[in-house]
Amino acid sequence: MDMGTHDPVQRLLAVKGKRILTITKGVVEDGVVLTDNGKIKAVGPDVKIPDGVKTLKAKYVMPGLVEAHCHVGIIEERIGWAGSDGNEMTEPATPHIRAIDGIKANADETGLQAAVLEGITTAQVLPGSANVIGGTGLVLKTAPKTTVDEMVIKDPSGMKIAFGENPRRVYGQEQKKMPSTRMGVASILREWLQKTKNYVEKKEKFAEEPEKQPEYDIRLEAMVPVLKRQIPLRAHAHRADDVATAVRICEEFGLDMSWEHATEGHRIAKWIAEKGIPAVWGPSLSNRGKWEMRELGYETPKVMYDAGVKFAIQTDAVGSTIRFLPICAALSVREGLPYDYALKAITIVPAEIIGVADRVGSIEKGKDADLRLLSGDPLEYATKVEKVIIDGELAYGGKGQ
Repeated sequence: MDMGTHDPVQRLLAVKGKRILTITKGVVEDGVVLTDNGKIKAVGPDVKIPDGVKTLKAKYVMPGLVEAHCHVGIIEERIGWAGSDGNEMTEPATPHIRAIDGIKANADETGLQAAVLEGITTAQVLPGSANVIGGTGLVLKTAPKTTVDEMVIKDPSGMKIAFGENPRRVYGQEQKKMPSTRMGVASILREWLQKTKNYVEKKEKFAEEPEKQPEYDIRLEAMVPVLKRQIPLRAHAHRADDVATAVRICEEFGLDMSWEHATEGHRIAKWIAEKGIPAVWGPSLSNRGKWEMRELGYETPKVMYDAGVKFAIQTDAVGSTIRFLPICAALSVREGLPYDYALKAITIVPAEIIGVADRVGSIEKGKDADLRLLSGDPLEYATKVEKVIIDGELAYGGKGQ
């Protein structure tokens, strides 16, 4: 194949918008986003569109949304047992499990379909919260490919851990074994962190003496990046006391973490802000299905914002509930969260928390060309998603869609 004959115009795509919400660089009125080979080449009111370049138009243009915490693909919608791969409920600590090995990355997966149709172009997919240590998550683009490997932009993105009712119910109530209490949950996490610390120290001590090296342990090897702060803990906790335990343990071992769910974020907002711990708030469009969610409400984001907490909004989606992400942000605005931060909470802030802000979350030169083309204001209920672009390719809104 003669690569030299490729027409550079065919790699380009232009999007003209009455209002371009860059998220990080303000609003561009009557502007253009020019993309080249899947990346944003230029954005502004004076960007020239080369002759022959395909051009799309919209009233509003914004970056693709970022879902910071979900289970699409790993727990399939409507299938039941056969499609449920989010929790390995056979032992309470499974750090060596990887979400990538359970994701169905095909066009039939309705969670991914819903994400694309809503303009949610990036998502962190995590194992569930049955286990104290549940395994590693990953960040992917939502446009289905032949294999999930082609969708991944960060793997691993964090180690899932869980506090509160879920691990206590699964093991203490249903299997009649440890952990049955919050004390037990904390002790299992500490035990594995200390085992990993001992493992690392022994490997380093005998680095030049292979015969004295500890035997390879796949579980401990999976925990090493946590201990070395290469990946954070993604700590499932609804209650304030549970996240306080997570923080306590992280400070003991010098680890990084994010607070997943933060249902009682209003209770300890100032404390969390002082600790510098990011939160990923939600799900919110759901019932209060268990006691630890009894204080769920849309006032929490405003309280956390006022306290200076860095937080994203998430859906915790299994399947098509991921499409509620912008609605969750809009309802938070109704209860006092500033409009501008609500947009950031579903774009650039989650991108930062999950470690991919260099690529997604805003419309900036050099970032991935992931765009959401809208009929009106992005937080207005009646607004329609007209087209979705992922990596410079039209993922939704073309012929037949």
